[in-house]
Amino acid sequence: MWMAWGGRLIRGTTSRKHSTSRQRLVHLSSHHLRCHLPCVYVHARHPCWLENPSCTMRRGRQRFHSTDLQKELACHPCLRHGSFMSMFGPIPKLTRHYLASVSSSRPSPPPPLTPRSSRFVESMPKAVQPYMRLARLDKPIGTYLLLWPGFWSLALAAAPGALPDWKLLAAFGVGTLVMRSAGCTVNDLWDRDLDKNVARTKHRPITSGEISVQNGVGFLGIQLLAGLGVLTQLNEYTIYLGMASVPLVLAYPLMKRWTDYPQLFLGITFNWGALMGWAATHGSCDWPIVLPLYASAVAWTVVYDTLYAHQDKRDDSRLGIRSTALTFGDSGTKPVLTGLSAAMVGGLLLVGIEADLSWHFYLGTGLTASHLAWQLITADLNCSSNLSARFESNKWVGGLVFGSIVAGRYFT
Repeated sequence: MWMAWGGRLIRGTTSRKHSTSRQRLVHLSSHHLRCHLPCVYVHARHPCWLENPSCTMRRGRQRFHSTDLQKELACHPCLRHGSFMSMFGPIPKLTRHYLASVSSSRPSPPPPLTPRSSRFVESMPKAVQPYMRLARLDKPIGTYLLLWPGFWSLALAAAPGALPDWKLLAAFGVGTLVMRSAGCTVNDLWDRDLDKNVARTKHRPITSGEISVQNGVGFLGIQLLAGLGVLTQLNEYTIYLGMASVPLVLAYPLMKRWTDYPQLFLGITFNWGALMGWAATHGSCDWPIVLPLYASAVAWTVVYDTLYAHQDKRDDSRLGIRSTALTFGDSGTKPVLTGLSAAMVGGLLLVGIEADLSWHFYLGTGLTASHLAWQLITADLNCSSNLSARFESNKWVGGLVFGSIVAGRYFT
């Protein structure tokens, strides 16, 4: 086995299957590569890596051509500059020039979907797939994060010794899916000119031209009508409360142009369900309970979305897009987010006291605090894959809080 580590080759064990001098495995596994290309295995047959682009190789269970691998590596920023060592020594100038020409002449492909969402989206008709991606049906993490505050509020509003109303849970689930997709459409319409300059967003359907602006606006109208249809199934107080959030949803994408704290505005908008859940159950809000819950959810959103924003901080800085990732900076992010995490936990404790929840709730809140601490301790603010994993883990934070409230109310 040959390993390319930090630009050097390390001789290791050789696979029995590929034990000849002409058949080796090259393992590219430096820290930087693990962050961006989690693992690249090259079955190199001398001299196909350098001279025979048509040679077929295997990577995992998929067959690919060496030219495909060359293009993938050439487009990778870690390998774009300087010499790259192959198992046979430095790649000749001709090959490096070839790789450079591939990198400059071919746009990088869109980032692949995760396997599960890929199967779901690709199983739909081709004409529908861009709209599904516009609605972020291939990335359900945002739906989870929007869903949980409403579920928290519904669980709190349940009678002592009872579970939340399953019909309201279903209504909030459908409404969350629809309104989250509408918010994504609004965001992509407002940001279509900015998104084309950001690596993570340049392949979005409106930005890339798969969906026209006119069709995007029409799709948004359908989404808002569907959301209104769900809202009208609730009581009058909740309908008016829900309608009050629409201006916030429409204005949020502009905040990154106007304020250094767009994540705070996102939290105010994104967690409206924390108010609506109690209102949907009782026809009004018990403010000493729902306001601490709402504030706790807002603090939580600033925490996870600041980590998320660090993925785009270089592009955002270049384009003049504002975010708390840039406002706090690398040195200030973790201290500030630690304070916000403490504020979230403190708000939850106040909710438990006001709602007279049992000890089960406080046990769950302690576990929530531990998870938040783990996120901040292990977060690498300069590694996108690390930040993405920490961001997505917040769906478990929301579920943990929900389970804690349900248990705390049921065993009261």
